[in-house]
Amino acid sequence: MKTIIEPFRIKSVEPIYFTTETQRQQKLKEVGSNLFGLKGDDVIIDLLTDSGTSAMSAKQWAGIMEGDESYAGSRSFYRFEAMVKKITGLQYVIPTHQGRAAEKILFSIIGGEGVIIPNNTHFDTTRANIEFSGAKAIDLLNAQGKIPDLIAYFKGNMDTAKLDAFLLENASKVPLVMLTITNNSGGGQPVAMQNIKDVKAICDKYQKPLFLDACRFAENAYFIKTREAGYENKSILEICQEMFSYADGMTMSAKKDALVNIGGFLALNNTELAQKCRNVLVVTEGFPTYGGLAGRDLEAIAQGLEEILDENYLQYRIRTIEYLGDKLVKAGVPLILPTGGHAVYLDASKFCPHIPSHEFPGQAIACALYLKGGIRACEIGSVMFGKTDENGEPIAPDLELVRLAIPRRVYTQSHIDYVAEVIIEVYEEREKLKGYKITHEPPMLRHFTAEFEEIA
Repeated sequence: MKTIIEPFRIKSVEPIYFTTETQRQQKLKEVGSNLFGLKGDDVIIDLLTDSGTSAMSAKQWAGIMEGDESYAGSRSFYRFEAMVKKITGLQYVIPTHQGRAAEKILFSIIGGEGVIIPNNTHFDTTRANIEFSGAKAIDLLNAQGKIPDLIAYFKGNMDTAKLDAFLLENASKVPLVMLTITNNSGGGQPVAMQNIKDVKAICDKYQKPLFLDACRFAENAYFIKTREAGYENKSILEICQEMFSYADGMTMSAKKDALVNIGGFLALNNTELAQKCRNVLVVTEGFPTYGGLAGRDLEAIAQGLEEILDENYLQYRIRTIEYLGDKLVKAGVPLILPTGGHAVYLDASKFCPHIPSHEFPGQAIACALYLKGGIRACEIGSVMFGKTDENGEPIAPDLELVRLAIPRRVYTQSHIDYVAEVIIEVYEEREKLKGYKITHEPPMLRHFTAEFEEIA
């Protein structure tokens, strides 16, 4: 059939609270035009993030009741550990309360002054944890990934020629190489299996371990199955196992592809590094068999890791994103193409060409979407990743984007239709949008708590 239906039935619902545009104007003013500051009840459709916003299944909720809350040696940990090992093949599994905690532990050990970590594209907390340690994060995205409307199957790939050249010159400063799958900052674009293999070969050449930022590993596997020759007849599990076979370690926010509201983990093969990570874990997160999580959380993650491998679910998930993208493209709205695995990314530079990067076009669009229809989206551009040079002049990132991240198993087709209508209306009135300036910002991760003011 042409219509791809949700591969689940809805068993429990929660209300959406509707606000007027006048009310939303006041609420936005109260939080300094930062959508992160809004209360959840003040948002009609919340597309701020797909992290921790999934609807859990009946079996996951059953696991909540069955969770073993033993401080040490919980059976829920061993179920969780077995599932992670089944998918990844990695030897040491270290639970954390979420993905950034895994990053914090890892980079507090291997980071520091003079260290450089290359990636296809670092996301915000990864970059922040690297830079907080004193190290430097660099992005080596392939050229296709920097052209928003170019149709290419694997725009999340790392530029292997650049990686080889970089390691030739800087190998002594690089403790490991990372690949983010799918590439969140680059539009949720997938990374090809061949690219993972090629990156691993370069890592082996320079004797560097390869780590995957694997928050959306199953979505990446589905793209490999449907787009890369030779994988069409392989199961999602088989593809995942091959992806991880090239990795020496991984960080994971279980709040994405493990379909839970909290949790993460670090997994790796190096015995010495694993022991150092567990030492930090004990003083920051908790005992190695719970790592900042309750037993019930570990049960839910284990079940979620099983459910995410369902190809019917992944087909529905990817098609949901495509469906929204198709409606927007038909209306002429500029976005990253082809659509990625977890979100639609509006191309803010083309959406609002009259607003320069230093006046944050993505922030202007995100605020307009909230005012028009109560939709909360996330700017991924000069607010999140912008820097300044030695003279204090702004340096814009490669892309100015607005991310509309779709929570897993939460919204129906009518919700997505509503989102499309709001975006199209804002686009049709785009010339009325004005830029923004920052009136307050913290020293790191400013997008979470900065305050803004519309430029008159």
